[in-house]
Amino acid sequence: MMCNDARLLLHAYLDDELDAAQSVAITRHMQGCVNCAMQYADYAQLHKALAQPSLYRRAPHALREQWQALKPATEAPARVARLRRPPVALAMAAGFGVALLLIAPMWIYTSSQRGGDTSQLIGDAVSSHIRSMQPEHLMDIVSTDQHTVKPWFDGKLDFSPRVKDLAGEGFPLVGGRLDALDGHSVAALIYKRRLHVINLYQWPVSSSDSSLETSQWRGYAVIRWTTGDMRYIAVSDVNEADLRQFVLAFQDDATTPPMR
Repeated sequence: MMCNDARLLLHAYLDDELDAAQSVAITRHMQGCVNCAMQYADYAQLHKALAQPSLYRRAPHALREQWQALKPATEAPARVARLRRPPVALAMAAGFGVALLLIAPMWIYTSSQRGGDTSQLIGDAVSSHIRSMQPEHLMDIVSTDQHTVKPWFDGKLDFSPRVKDLAGEGFPLVGGRLDALDGHSVAALIYKRRLHVINLYQWPVSSSDSSLETSQWRGYAVIRWTTGDMRYIAVSDVNEADLRQFVLAFQDDATTPPMR
């Protein structure tokens, strides 16, 4: 699937309106196309913003009174009930349009900041982990050698990812791939824990927060932290204790931030 074709279907994909074959084709395309994946992330964030209940308003009382004054005095009750609906609908549409104008600058600002919504970020990371489990989606580079995986990212990202071989701790490195999260191109390192897969995402940020945050999302364990100018998210279906052990092993040569 080409980018032009994929972008025509992104909105329908977001609304779950595609059939199974088209959905799989879009998912596979976004795994290999950072630009389309980033555009889909923008659509998803806008979709979420427009779904907020606070955007919807009841018609003002003054508008209701004006409409009542314009109706014929002899109008039948049934006809009155039918005519009451249009002004309310128009008012809601007008209110929705005004709300769009009001929130657009805020949404653009929020999009430029990226990362303000932790729940959305964690959900996106888990979704990426699930997609990676599909055949031929897990790795772009297959290797158990960190000296092979790390150079593979050169020229593909605007930063140098941290890569460690943790086979001695029971978490062998098996490969890596390019992915997209929070509007950024990210490095995804793939580790194994027996039969389980661990996706470790990383990308540069300006945040100085160094605390470790653990959570559960639809049955998946997630640990998120920032060290220096790099943000990390580890996602797996292993138990939380194993994932914590993995994170501590990955950070064993750095100051370990406190869990929370």
